[in-house]
Amino acid sequence: MADPTRVIFCKHSPPGSQNRRKQRYLARWYQLLRVPFPVEQMSQNSGQTENRILASLPASEYAHLLPHLKPVVLEYKQVIYEAHKTLRFAYFPEDSVISMVSTSFEKPAVEVGLAGPEGMVCVASFLGANSTPHQGIVQAPGRAMKIKANVLRDEFKRGGRLQDLLLRHTQTLLVQIAQTSVCNRLHGLEARLCRWLLMLHDRVRSDEFLLTQDIISIMLGAQRTGVTEVAGALQKRGLISYRRGRIAILERQKLEETGCECYWIVKEECDRLYGIQTPHTSLRS
Repeated sequence: MADPTRVIFCKHSPPGSQNRRKQRYLARWYQLLRVPFPVEQMSQNSGQTENRILASLPASEYAHLLPHLKPVVLEYKQVIYEAHKTLRFAYFPEDSVISMVSTSFEKPAVEVGLAGPEGMVCVASFLGANSTPHQGIVQAPGRAMKIKANVLRDEFKRGGRLQDLLLRHTQTLLVQIAQTSVCNRLHGLEARLCRWLLMLHDRVRSDEFLLTQDIISIMLGAQRTGVTEVAGALQKRGLISYRRGRIAILERQKLEETGCECYWIVKEECDRLYGIQTPHTSLRS
């Protein structure tokens, strides 16, 4: 695993833009790339887990929580919890990504949020709810730490650093969900697809990942034919490569320029609340 205490520079240079709001986010991007990773944010257990929340816990809190954490391997498209059913577990992804999908009897499902190594899923488990109207689907396969929902709820009530980190993550998730709603309403499919690919790319270790057009259409709440057309256009322009259910990011800078400002709004809030570099710049070796 990459040393989280060293200075890491992203291989992708920030894009230029005439949009003033984007320029503000880009200015912060430059600042983040020039600041060493804040060691005080990471505890002694940072070498034992790749999940940001768990790695940021004081050693004593992590040691107390460790007996309740079970390492699991999540498979692509695996459903880890169902809508309106009792939540039994919460998950802290290490190199996996999990999507929260809204389901409806009358309309196609659509993604409302996602979380990877920077956070966790099933916030309802420590907020007092026993279920959620959303479904949890593994978007990028990999490892995660699983904990019983009732145990996490009890640990949350104890306060401490864990409670603070979980509340911060909840705030970033609320911003992400709200901005996704705005994006789906105001922006075209191409900009939304770029935003979503960037968010996924931030959370995985590779420039290439499993992704079918059927899954993309669900995540974006769009028709498959529209996704095919837009993905084909991005591929012709050399931004991505798509074949046999796999997508590769070829030109991240151009992808950032093509996407909407929603990506930067969510990223900025995540950076602000965690006070650390984003997963894309900090988790890659």
